Amino acid sequence: MVTAVLLRLSVVAALVGLSVQQKDPLKDFCRRFGHQTALVDHKLYIDGGLINYNPIPQNPLNYTNTNLLYADLNVDNQGMPNEYNNLTKPASVPSVAGGILWPDTVNKYFYLYGGEFQGSPEGFTMWQYDAIYDKWASLPPDVTQSGIQRASFGAGAVQQQTGMAFWYGGWLNNATVPSFGPPQVALSNLLTYNMLKNTWTNTTGPDSIGRAEGVMVYIPASDGGMLVYFGGVQQAYNNGTWTGVPMSQIFLYDIANAKWYTQTATGNVPDMRRRFCAGATWAQDQSSYNIYLYGGASMPPNTVGFDDIYILSLPSFTWIKWYPTEPGQGYPHHSLSCTVVDGAQMLVMGGTFPNSTDCDVPGVFAFHNMDLGKQNSDNAKWALFSPNKTGYKVPGEITAEIGGTALGGATLRAPKAGYDYRDLGTYFQRTYQPASARTPTRAIPTSTGPATHSPSTKPKHIGAIAGGAAAGGILLLALLALLLVCLKKRRARRAAAATPPPPHAEMYHGPQSPHAPQYYPPPQAPVQLPDSYPPSELPAAAGYGYASPPPGAVHKASPSLDKPPYTGSPSPHGASPPPQHMQAGPSPPTWGYGQSPPGPSPPGVSPGYGGQGGGAPGVSPGYGGQGGAPPYDYGRQGQYAQPQPGYFPVPQGSPTGPGYLPGR
Repeated sequence: MVTAVLLRLSVVAALVGLSVQQKDPLKDFCRRFGHQTALVDHKLYIDGGLINYNPIPQNPLNYTNTNLLYADLNVDNQGMPNEYNNLTKPASVPSVAGGILWPDTVNKYFYLYGGEFQGSPEGFTMWQYDAIYDKWASLPPDVTQSGIQRASFGAGAVQQQTGMAFWYGGWLNNATVPSFGPPQVALSNLLTYNMLKNTWTNTTGPDSIGRAEGVMVYIPASDGGMLVYFGGVQQAYNNGTWTGVPMSQIFLYDIANAKWYTQTATGNVPDMRRRFCAGATWAQDQSSYNIYLYGGASMPPNTVGFDDIYILSLPSFTWIKWYPTEPGQGYPHHSLSCTVVDGAQMLVMGGTFPNSTDCDVPGVFAFHNMDLGKQNSDNAKWALFSPNKTGYKVPGEITAEIGGTALGGATLRAPKAGYDYRDLGTYFQRTYQPASARTPTRAIPTSTGPATHSPSTKPKHIGAIAGGAAAGGILLLALLALLLVCLKKRRARRAAAATPPPPHAEMYHGPQSPHAPQYYPPPQAPVQLPDSYPPSELPAAAGYGYASPPPGAVHKASPSLDKPPYTGSPSPHGASPPPQHMQAGPSPPTWGYGQSPPGPSPPGVSPGYGGQGGGAPGVSPGYGGQGGAPPYDYGRQGQYAQPQPGYFPVPQGSPTGPGYLPGR
């Protein structure tokens, strides 16, 4: 009798476990956001962040992505790179949002730094992934790591010529640092990590003002390269208040001279924004460095966000609006990643859409491709990805502003009003060309191919025959039950497929895609939540991070599935508050990566906004960066996590995605 009961309980437990694992990050894909990416050997690795499963009405939660996936840029999937889920990621490796993957493209590693946990944070450990042998390793801390803490939603980039990685700003809060009290603190420091020696340097930023959620890219200008940072939010006084960073304010770090500068940009300056992504490329003669920006979340009172492309051209420091050029419906989204490939294309992946409830083209796993030089037969900005396109040509919209041709020769080589610092004029007359290429510090196979398991992997132990037989019996029963469930779902899908969809709606950003047709319902009018709608906050004991300002389109509580996301005026809780106007006062203190702020906020000053939440995306290196984002709730660590109100719209609506133009 007892044996029978135990057997039944085992079957139930097995079925529950299988039901949790049924969700496949590719087969059931709907949306991805808040992730980190790294490009090594034409393979784009995707780690962390949050994922929504398809169909959303049956899966209305945000799930932590605990998998390490990769997209092979040489394998086609309907005009985009094909994605795979066959790499290892032990449970001991953090699954965070708001961090960064720093790639060492010479030694075939990448390094995971920063990010927020969806539960209680762990102490900081540096993790390394071996892209050749599909193996993770925690690195022993060097003495220079003392005082370095995990920050989130900063901005980062990599200088591949020297193997140096950089991170500027970001947040310290109780989702990144154990026992860190409110309010959260935006950092003003620049971290430098030597990927070859596993050593750290912590230096000051351009000033003592903490910043987060902007982007930083690397360009090979001056004697040793330069870092370019812009956008996001800033925290002048560490009391929880914040303001946007004007997009005309550009911060530059000269690596060889270890010195910061600022420069005012002009032209068609974008609105202030955060949680956007950007990447850099340059003309063949390096007469212009062009940074392409896409999307992002907006600042109050605008709570919709952006669906646009701007280009910051250096050294003229000219902003150029590239897309859209005509009025029409847009699909603003944020918390996405940008990866420049061979200087010619930029893969835009993921993001979440505040005013749309659709999935993000699940057939190609939320990939969109920007042709930076419009080198395609349609002369289009958005195009199908081509793995053989390796050279950048300056598009006409840029040469019309700075002169020259598609190959370079820009005639406007300085800001029209002059440099704010004369040193910059000297630096931009030089280009960084190392005397010799960096060589690997370990043996590299002649053909790295897809990541493979390390040859030192030990075989699994074989259990006792009796135990194996019992487990096999339980597994067989569980599989039979699962088979019945799958057959039932399959019949339901066939029945649903037999019903023809409504006529095809206007496609997303252009004509109908040549890919398989999908139905995209027209957007619905937003529902304004009443002012009396009760706020809902997490209890302090829940262990979630004190969040920085979220996008405006949020819910205070999970709405019913028949309502679109709230896009009305922000409310006191759970939505972006208006920027706090700072009073003139003394210079704010500078908090290091290993320091905690003193005490709570002054009386009468709200710390950011009144909620607690999880994380958002980090920064992607390569040619450029991926915008960081302030914390907001993504759902708890692990599967079937209940999302918390007040920070992020719970996905809902149609299981299909926004209309799909080639490349979009």
